[in-house]
Amino acid sequence: MTDLGKVDREFFDSHIYPNLGADRGDVTLGPRHGVDFGVIDVGGQAVVLAADPLSLTPALGFEKAAWFAVHVALSDAAVSGIPPSHLAVTFTLPPEMTDAEFRTVWETFDREATDLGVSIVTGHTARYGGCSYPWVGGATALAVGDPDDLVRPDGATPGDRLLVTKGPGLEVAGFLVTLFEDAVDLPEQTISDAKERFWDLSPVRDALTAAAAGPVTAMHDATEGGLRGALVELARAGGVRLDVDSSAVPFLPGVREACDFFEVDPWTATSEGTLLLTVEASGVEAVLSALEAEGIPAAEIGEVREGEGAYLDGERVEPPEVDPSWEVFEEYAEKVGLE
Repeated sequence: MTDLGKVDREFFDSHIYPNLGADRGDVTLGPRHGVDFGVIDVGGQAVVLAADPLSLTPALGFEKAAWFAVHVALSDAAVSGIPPSHLAVTFTLPPEMTDAEFRTVWETFDREATDLGVSIVTGHTARYGGCSYPWVGGATALAVGDPDDLVRPDGATPGDRLLVTKGPGLEVAGFLVTLFEDAVDLPEQTISDAKERFWDLSPVRDALTAAAAGPVTAMHDATEGGLRGALVELARAGGVRLDVDSSAVPFLPGVREACDFFEVDPWTATSEGTLLLTVEASGVEAVLSALEAEGIPAAEIGEVREGEGAYLDGERVEPPEVDPSWEVFEEYAEKVGLE
C-alpha cells in the first residue's frame, strides 16, 4: 500500500478483491482496481453505484469547497454515461464547524444537485470529536437507467479513437494555486489563469455530454495518478493497447506554469475534471462538436489497438508509484500554516 492516496493494484488484488461478501447474481460489474463504479441489475434497470470520501478545505471558502466536493461525489457515477440520479451523503464534521458554515455547504450541495437533476435521498450528519478537515465524511452516488445506455469501463475496442477533455494538471493549477496563492511566485495573469482552472475540476458534464452525442465505448476520469495513471487503468480495464501522441494533448492556460512552480509532473498529478474516453471512429466528430458546444475543451489524442498497456509517443507508460500532489499539499500547507 502507498503511504498516501489510493491503494495500489497489488494490495487491492491481494486483500480487497478476494473478500467481497456474498456472491449475488444481480451484480453485473463488481469492484476492480482503477474502475470508477459498480453496477447492479434491478428489474432490468442498470443501477450504477460509486462511493468516495468527502473532503472540505475551508481555506477555499465553504462554497467553493462544497462545489468541489459534490462534483467529486458525482463524477464516478457520471462516467458510466448514465446521468447521476440519487446521492447519499454522510458528514462526520469537526466540532469547530459552525452552523452558518454548514448551511453554506449544504445549500451548495442542494444547488448543484438540483441543477444536475440529482435527488439527495439519505445520509447522516453530525459533529464528532477527533474528526478534522479536510476529510469530513463520504458519499455514494447512484445513476439509474437503461442498461443499453451504460458505458462500461472495459468497453474500449481496437479501432476506437482516444479523446481527452481539458488536459492534465488541472488540480495543480485550479486547486493548489487557489489554495496557496500567497505563496505562489508567478505573474499575476498566470495566477489568474491557474485559479480559473478551479471551475474545470468536474468531469460530470464532460461525460454526460459525450455519452449523449456519440458512440462512446469507455470513460475514465484522471484522478489520483493523473492522466498517466488513467491511461494505464483504461487500457487494463479493456484489455487493449492505447497509443497516445503527447503533442495532441491540450494544456489549458496556467497549468504548465503552475506545475513548473510546484515542481510537479502534470501527467502524474491528480487531475479531477480531466476525462479520458474512447469513441468509435465514426463518432469522433460528433462527440468533439458536442463538447465544444458546451465550452469543454477536448482533443483526439490517440487510438485503441490490439495488445495491452498504454504507450506515450511509442514508450510504454507505467503507473505512477505515488501522486506528487499529496507531498506538495503537505509542504505548502505547512508553509502557509494551513490547518
